[in-house]
Amino acid sequence: MTKTEWLNVARTVVASRTMDIIEETELAPSGKVTYQFSARGHELAQVLLASQLRQGHDAATVYYRSRPFVLGAGLTLEEGFAGPLASSGSRNGGRDIGVVHHLPNRQGVTVLPASGDVGAQYTPAVGWAQACVYRAETMGEDAWRGAIAVALGGDGSVATNGFWAALTIATTQRLPMLFFIEDNGYGISVPGQFQTPGANIAANLASFAGLRIIEVDGTNPDEAERLISKTVEYVREWKGPALLRVRVPRLCGHSGADNQAYKPAELRAEEEARDPLGRIQDFFARKKYLSEDDWKTFTAEIEAQVRVACDAALAQPRPVPADALTLAFDEGKPPLHGGMASEGIAALPVSDVIAEQGSRINLIEAVKRTLDAELQNNPRLVVFGEDVGVKGGVHGATVDLQVRHGAARVFDTSLSEEGIIGRAVGMALAGLVPVPEIQFRKYLDPATEQINDCGTLRWRTNGDFAAPMVVRIPVGFSKRTGDPWHSVSGEAIFAHTIGWRVAMPSTAQDAVGLLRTALRGNDPTFFLEHRAIQDTAPGRGVYPGDDYAIPFGVARTVRQGTKITIVTWGEMVHRAISAVNLSGIDAEILDLRTIVPWDRESVFESVRKTHRCMVLHEDTMTGGFGAEIAATIGTDGFTHLDAPVQRVAPPDVPIPYDKGMMDAVIPTIEMVAQKIRDLAAW
Repeated sequence: MTKTEWLNVARTVVASRTMDIIEETELAPSGKVTYQFSARGHELAQVLLASQLRQGHDAATVYYRSRPFVLGAGLTLEEGFAGPLASSGSRNGGRDIGVVHHLPNRQGVTVLPASGDVGAQYTPAVGWAQACVYRAETMGEDAWRGAIAVALGGDGSVATNGFWAALTIATTQRLPMLFFIEDNGYGISVPGQFQTPGANIAANLASFAGLRIIEVDGTNPDEAERLISKTVEYVREWKGPALLRVRVPRLCGHSGADNQAYKPAELRAEEEARDPLGRIQDFFARKKYLSEDDWKTFTAEIEAQVRVACDAALAQPRPVPADALTLAFDEGKPPLHGGMASEGIAALPVSDVIAEQGSRINLIEAVKRTLDAELQNNPRLVVFGEDVGVKGGVHGATVDLQVRHGAARVFDTSLSEEGIIGRAVGMALAGLVPVPEIQFRKYLDPATEQINDCGTLRWRTNGDFAAPMVVRIPVGFSKRTGDPWHSVSGEAIFAHTIGWRVAMPSTAQDAVGLLRTALRGNDPTFFLEHRAIQDTAPGRGVYPGDDYAIPFGVARTVRQGTKITIVTWGEMVHRAISAVNLSGIDAEILDLRTIVPWDRESVFESVRKTHRCMVLHEDTMTGGFGAEIAATIGTDGFTHLDAPVQRVAPPDVPIPYDKGMMDAVIPTIEMVAQKIRDLAAW
C-alpha cells in the first residue's frame, strides 16, 4: 500500500482504539453505554481487510467485535458512538445494541446485518457469495463479476453449526467466500482448545478439499497487509473459498463486565507487547512515514475528532418510543438492500379472477405449476433444498423444474437446514428471491437461529435491510401414517416468530393464490403444505391461472351456517366439513388460509351471527394458535357469545406411528361432530 493508504488505515485504527477507551473509561461506567465490546487488539487486521473490499458488490458479515472493520467500510465516528448510546442517529435507531452492526453500501462493500448469536454470520455470507456468481453468470450482470463475501468471526465461532454449514457449501460449490477468523485464544473465559482440537482451526482444516488456508499475524503491518490482500485477490478471482486465521491479542475483556481475571499475568503482558497500535507506530518510523513527534500530532488530531463525534452523538435526541412498534413487516418503503424492491423492481401484477385451466389437479401439482410459472416470469427466483433437483423433491413439488430452468436456478443442497435458510437470507439480501424447501416441519429445527434472525432483520436495521423469501414446508400427518418426526404441524411456533407471514392452504386453488402472493411479496413467508391433502381428492381443484393471487389475511367461507362458527385451516377444513355433515348442525365454516395475518373481522362477523365458536386445529392444544383466536374473541367479542369458545385440538403429545394411536390424538370426524353437538346444546 502507499503511504497515503497506510495513513488512512492508521486513522481508522487510532479512531477505533480511542472510541473503545472512551466507552470503557467514561460512557460505560457512567451508565450511558450498557453493552460495550471492545476491539482493542483486533483493529489492524480488520481495517486492512476493509480497505480491500471496494468492488461495489462485495459484502461482509460481522460480529460484536467488528467495529474497526465497519468504520473502515464507511461508518462515521458519530454513528459508531450513537449505536452503543442508543441514540436516534444510530444505524438501528435505538432498536438494537450498538455492537450488532449493519451498513448499507457506501464505499464498495455492504455490511450485512449482524446477529447477536455466535456463528450466525457464516451462512448468510455464503448465500451472498452464491448470489454473486448467480447474478454474474446466470443473469449476465457483469458488475457482479469478481464480487466476494467475507465472514468475520472469532475463534470461538468455529465450533458452531453455522461455520461448518457454510464451510461445506463454500467448498463443495467453490464459492467466492473468505472466512476471516480472528483468533485471540479465548471465547470469553474458555481457551481455544475447547473450541477446536489443538486450538488451531487452520491446522485442523489443512486437508479440507477446495479451501485455501493462510495464517497471519494480525498485529504485524507488513505481513498482515501482504497476506490479507493476496488472499482477497485469490477469492476475487473466483478460484474458490479461503480461510484466514488471523492471530490477534484481546487486550480487553470479552465485554465491559469481564475483567479477564482468568488470564495469567504473563499472558496479559505478552498480549500488551503485541499491541498492533505500537507496531504501526514502529512501522511508520521504519518507513519514515511519521517521526515520533509526528505520530503524537497525528494521533492527537484523530483523538480530537473522535471526541467531537462523541459529543455530537451524546447530543442526539432519544429515539421516538412509538417507532419500536413499526417495521416488523413491509410498510411500503423499500429497504436499501434486500429483495427486488431495494433495486426498484416492481413485482408483476396479480389478479383475483379465476381463469380455470385444464382438469382438476392436486395441491402438490398446483404448487409445482405455480413455481414453474414464477420461475419463467422472474429470473431472480431460485428454488433449492434437499432432493429438489434431479429427484424433484421427496413430495414431487419440483419434478422437472431443474430440467426446465437449469441447475443454477433449481438445485440440491447439503443436508443442513441451517445452511439452507442462512444461505437464503444472504441470497435475499443480494436481491434474489429464494424459495427453499424444508422436507418436513421437524427438520427445520436446526435453522431456528436463522429463522428468528431473518424475521427481525427489517426491524433491527431500522428498515435498511430486508430478506423476503418463501420457505415451503410439508407439515402434518399423511394419509397413510403419522410419526413424531414427519408429522409435526407446529404453526403456532411460526405465528410466534416475529416478522414472518404464515400461509396454510387447504385447496389447490388457494395454494396457487397464496403461493403467488408470497413469491411476489416483500416479507419472509412460511408456506405450509399439509401432507394429507397434497395428493388426495379433498384438496383438488382446477388451476386458476398464472396471475391468480389471494391476499393474505382474508378467510374463505367454506360453508354458510347459523348455529356455530367453526374456525379452522389446513387439513382440518375437510375434517370440519365431514363433521358438520355428520352432526346435523347448521354450522358455518371459516378457512383462515393464513395464520399471520389472520382474518379477525371475518371471524367476528360470523360469531356475531352464530353466537358460538369452535376453533379446530391440528397443532397441540397448549399454546396452539386456537388459543390466540379464542382469547381475541373472548376479549373483543365476548358480548356476542352464548357459550364459551370451544377449542378442539390434539393433546400435548407427539403424533404416533400406529394409525389407531394416531386417531386417539388427532381429532377424528366423529369426535369433532360430537363436540359440535355439545357446543350447539350448551
